[in-house]
Amino acid sequence: MNKKIGFIGCGNMAKAMIKGIINSKLIKTENIYASALSENTLINAKNKFNINTTKDSREVVLKSDIIVIAVKPNIYDIVLNDIKDVIGNKIIVTIAAGKTIDSIESIIGDDKKIIRTMPNTPALVNEGMSALCKNKNISDQDLRDIKSIFDSFGKSEVVDENLIHAVIGASGSSPAYVFMFIEAMADSCVSHGMSRDMAYKFTSQAVMGAAKMVLETNIHPGELKDMVCSPGGTTIEAVKALEEEGFRKSIIKAIDNCIDKSKKMSNADLSKK
Repeated sequence: MNKKIGFIGCGNMAKAMIKGIINSKLIKTENIYASALSENTLINAKNKFNINTTKDSREVVLKSDIIVIAVKPNIYDIVLNDIKDVIGNKIIVTIAAGKTIDSIESIIGDDKKIIRTMPNTPALVNEGMSALCKNKNISDQDLRDIKSIFDSFGKSEVVDENLIHAVIGASGSSPAYVFMFIEAMADSCVSHGMSRDMAYKFTSQAVMGAAKMVLETNIHPGELKDMVCSPGGTTIEAVKALEEEGFRKSIIKAIDNCIDKSKKMSNADLSKK
């Protein structure tokens, strides 16, 4: 891609995206810019990725065609107010929960190109899942460019903005639930004599393989579960215990709470405008 991309903020999500972009060879390192307040953060990014770094967010905007705002939600408004007069026709990409397109437009103008996204941290290993929501100023070519960036470190789907809360519950936040699941399974295996490293390897590979089966076979997850549960066997005993302990109910409640929090954050942000 013959584009320059800039990141304002260089935390975990930005670094995951930068690594994915570089690994895919979509954009050359000399065409990637990043700013941060911390000198150590910039030094680490420079040493790790060999990208351009600066403490000046406005410099990132001026030198880039696409700008990813990768700072914490509580300083989004400060950053946007600082750069709004130099954005011009460049594409602004947001990755923060609770920051709606309307709230971004209220600061930088409704004539600006904005794409609201929700990636997740598996982008670090080129297995990210991202949602993309565009405003009215984004052209079909703009959307193709942004989608190619997000596809470079995983998969992406264009969705209506009203689905972003469900996306956050389903993929934006869900790696944390999966990590807890893997850790719990490994803890049990360790208690039965398996080494910690071996337990993580077995459980993690099982989770990755199971997910791949869902994606590639198009068989319903319930049917895939039944295929593992032999009559009177070990797996059905485990499934029975999970049902008795409210496994599905706890997962549904967790995601419901995640979605409700996302909605509250969006409503709170809009109420400030």
